[in-house]
Amino acid sequence: MTTSTSSVSDIATFATDHGVDLDWLDDAYIWLHEHPELSGEEEKTAAQLLEWLDRFDCEVTSGIGGHGITAVWRNGDGPTVLMRADFDALPVQETSGVEHPSTVDGVMHACGHDMHTTALLGLCAVMDARKDAWSGTFIALFQPAEETTSGASAMVEDGLGDKIPTPDVCLGQHIVPGRAGQVLSGPGPVMAACDSMTVTLHGRSAHASTPQNSIDPGYLAAMIVVRLQGIVGREVAPEEFAVVSVGTISAGHSNNTIPDTATLVLNCRFYDTEVRDRVYRAIERVIEAECRASDCPKPADIEYWAHGELTDNDNGVYEHVRPVFDELFGDNSVDATRWAASEDFPDIPRHFDVPYLYWMVTVTDPEVWDRAVESDSVAEDVPTNHSGNFAPADGTIDVTVRAAIAGVLSYLWKD
Repeated sequence: MTTSTSSVSDIATFATDHGVDLDWLDDAYIWLHEHPELSGEEEKTAAQLLEWLDRFDCEVTSGIGGHGITAVWRNGDGPTVLMRADFDALPVQETSGVEHPSTVDGVMHACGHDMHTTALLGLCAVMDARKDAWSGTFIALFQPAEETTSGASAMVEDGLGDKIPTPDVCLGQHIVPGRAGQVLSGPGPVMAACDSMTVTLHGRSAHASTPQNSIDPGYLAAMIVVRLQGIVGREVAPEEFAVVSVGTISAGHSNNTIPDTATLVLNCRFYDTEVRDRVYRAIERVIEAECRASDCPKPADIEYWAHGELTDNDNGVYEHVRPVFDELFGDNSVDATRWAASEDFPDIPRHFDVPYLYWMVTVTDPEVWDRAVESDSVAEDVPTNHSGNFAPADGTIDVTVRAAIAGVLSYLWKD
């Protein structure tokens, strides 16, 4: 089923239809924000989601890949469309000053997953109440453990493909900084691929007073950190994109002992697999060379983990959905720019070998945004994802729900 030009305005009207009760979403969002749970620990959140889903006439499956949940509506002939939301939180102390802050010390929905989940619940409510207006199969997928880039693959490995119908297309969205109310979409790469690397360096321990008897892994680590900075600056072309960041450095536990090991944890991001592979070869080359230069007793151990695939939107899906966004949001439907953050959402459509679209919704209070732009202080004054001050502006629930409705109904609308 495709959406005709004449039905675009119908979808826009339907998406803003006030005949469906969505008032409860405010309380749902507050509950989610007040009760954040870390990746893999989302037991209470999953239980609450099941309570909310119990009000709908759908097939619910829980406990997929940990705390993952799916809800399926079968409503006659037509395409099968999957919409995904994540619901894990971060180990971040909330400092946003919102009226209903996190009640869990040191844990916060600092990336907006509570808003993603609220929007999907709103979409579920509309799809459940207005089955007269659409035809096909709708799948709501609530995913845990996105922040560790493990939740999507865990659901897949736990038999997701056997628990739900195979979708024809997958959709998702994410809230980001920017003047509130804009829906950002685009074809091709919109979020980076990523990997983390743990590098364990092997030296030789000695008393701090006799460094000549040691092979100092701390010194070795420092040399590697310096050399790594030259890879992107001198081996990646200016028109290409790569990030190599050293997140942690650890060595030793005593003031008077040179330790025998040191550990580096790296985070790397790319939009192109050829660039990625070239940079990884360079990283391994630098580590090997510095270890040899220090005469290490054995090579470094390099472990790759927290892999996130490139979020690479399908052009056909983009061209199908974007006119609906343009009709519904007008000037607030804008072209997305690439975001260097990473997502594990693509693991789901990649498993089913189907196309997908992932878009962003901006959520910064307009006064804060405009003031920051005017003073050229966006980096300093606009809270970003993963900040303790990150908080979506009023009205974000409405925008994210309508964007979700528009995306799904662009395929399932009954002409």
